[in-house]
Amino acid sequence: MAATVFYLDPLPDIGATAVLDGPEGRHAATVRRTRAGERLTLSDGRGALADSVVTAVGKDRLELLVEARTQVAAPRPAVTLVQALPKSDRAELAVELATEAGVDAIVPWQALRCVSRWDGPKAGKGVAKWRAAARSAARQSRRAHIPAVHELHDTGAVLDLVTRAAARGAIVAALHESADVRLPELPVSDVSDIVLIVGPEGGLDDGELARLAAAGARPVLLGPTVLRTSTAAAVALGALGALTPRWSAKPPQ
Repeated sequence: MAATVFYLDPLPDIGATAVLDGPEGRHAATVRRTRAGERLTLSDGRGALADSVVTAVGKDRLELLVEARTQVAAPRPAVTLVQALPKSDRAELAVELATEAGVDAIVPWQALRCVSRWDGPKAGKGVAKWRAAARSAARQSRRAHIPAVHELHDTGAVLDLVTRAAARGAIVAALHESADVRLPELPVSDVSDIVLIVGPEGGLDDGELARLAAAGARPVLLGPTVLRTSTAAAVALGALGALTPRWSAKPPQ
């Protein structure tokens, strides 16, 4: 497989012509300056990959012949990140780092202590920016799966999410510096999905943490240092990659 991944949904069958246009075509044709004869990997963002060769180049547009297709299984256990909104200058960085580290889904959370507020139309714009950041980071890291970015959740919606996850047997870990349980002590290899909860810069409100615990979340200590909200998830995902089979798959070649 080629090193660069571009997204196209749906993917054509083997022997068919794929047309890559829009933002993806612009990036491939204009920014990356792809030429006819080069090989690219196309993905639908849901695990399907297509090994393709460029047959024609236009303005912000490529035509490619699909020569082979494969399917990449999603990593297990699946990891959903509930990310409290970081300050605006670090929000997209949090999404990028978590995506590169392999997160499967991201839930933006308007926690009590969030400095950033997504009120009214800001919620839709914020979610759109996060989705674009996740897509770009997935391309950069050659991922066959683009993580889903959900709509903005308030604390009530996050509590519902935690309750449902705990009921189906998922591990829900709320990262907090006061926790007694460390991440490696959790039975993370014995579950099908994990929910990571990362609070805002000011930390989780005590009342929020108590309500999360009552809903089924476990306060968990990630390590000996206090991390920024924008980097904590990526560090936790790295630990989970080593503690579970998530890093057993090889990247596309």
